[in-house]
Amino acid sequence: MLLEMSHLRKEYPNGKMAVDDFNLEVDRGEFICFIGTSGSGKTTTMRMINRMLHQTSGTIKINGHDIAKMDPVKLRRSIGYVIQSIGLMPHMTIQENIELVPKLLGWSPEKRAQQAHKMIALAQLPDEMLQRYPGELSGGQQQRIGVVRALAADQEIILMDEPFGALDPITRESLQDLVKHLQEDLGKTFIFVTHDMDEALNLATRVVIMSQGKQVQVDTPENILRHPANEFVTNLIGEERLIRAQPNILTVSQIMKPHPATIHPEQTLADAIDTMHERRVDTLLVIDQTQKLVGYLDIDDVSRKTDVQTPVSQLMNHEVSYVQAKALIGDSVQRLLKLGVKNIPVVNATKQLVGIVTRTSLVDIVYDALRGAPATDEQPASPINANIHAVANHEGSADA
Repeated sequence: MLLEMSHLRKEYPNGKMAVDDFNLEVDRGEFICFIGTSGSGKTTTMRMINRMLHQTSGTIKINGHDIAKMDPVKLRRSIGYVIQSIGLMPHMTIQENIELVPKLLGWSPEKRAQQAHKMIALAQLPDEMLQRYPGELSGGQQQRIGVVRALAADQEIILMDEPFGALDPITRESLQDLVKHLQEDLGKTFIFVTHDMDEALNLATRVVIMSQGKQVQVDTPENILRHPANEFVTNLIGEERLIRAQPNILTVSQIMKPHPATIHPEQTLADAIDTMHERRVDTLLVIDQTQKLVGYLDIDDVSRKTDVQTPVSQLMNHEVSYVQAKALIGDSVQRLLKLGVKNIPVVNATKQLVGIVTRTSLVDIVYDALRGAPATDEQPASPINANIHAVANHEGSADA
């Protein structure tokens, strides 16, 4: 057992009970998300793991060793930590920021430099950024550095305290994908605090739901969706996530349409017009020679150019939202509603295009979840019905 938290309790001098009899065992390679309302004790619990806060009673053990008997500085250096404000040193280069903890641990300059180059690659950022300063990077890029910096010293446990809360939805979703990919590939153990239920359900192997300092339910995302412990959990999840409790349809791959309309960057405007006409669509997904999704082209882009020999690469939009084939259906519902689009591309783990999810297919699944009991326009029966009407009202005339 990597991490054991037994009868953990945190009471402040004013009598406020922040955490009350918290118990949790965490195996190596787990992704644990703490979630709850404000003041539920989730951040307090996480901060006791690296002794940023001291428990009033109870024990925390890492690899069988009581952390109360460890040197707190050495303990913190052995645990990765990512916070919302990122915490990069503004006067240090990105490379110096990444090397900070390995340097404190006595790594050689050669080993530190090698690790910095490895980390920048894991962050999916160009190697040249190592010599830049944090102020020269966007917020999303800085947060990517913050994530991989926490992994630089090869720590077993990574703590993340609402790291993406201040980011825009698209950047946030991109970083969630990065974190999940890194956690799975590197086999690290993540303890992640969030107030976003979608984020918890998407990232976690187990979710810890807290209220007033106590654990309310600890289980896998699937089991929490299907068997909420009480009314508090049900309300925290929200009725619109009923779709995730469907026993036979959970992932995007099960409802996506294969073979969406596509085009390559080197093809021309004339090719695009012909393909749109042939497929009766107003949007084409742009893929490279390896089938990777690199952008999209819609009818507005086409209509702005008169030279039919213009290559698609000069017209395409490079920023394209997508969902993973293995993602939960509910994530796709939320993504479509947030973006206000009529469909969304589906990619595999290496970002190769494998299909497309349309609003029509999602509406069908939602209605199935409600067993064919739609609400009227005047009186939606529940939030999930309200989402159905929002989807229907934005439905386009042609799906890509």
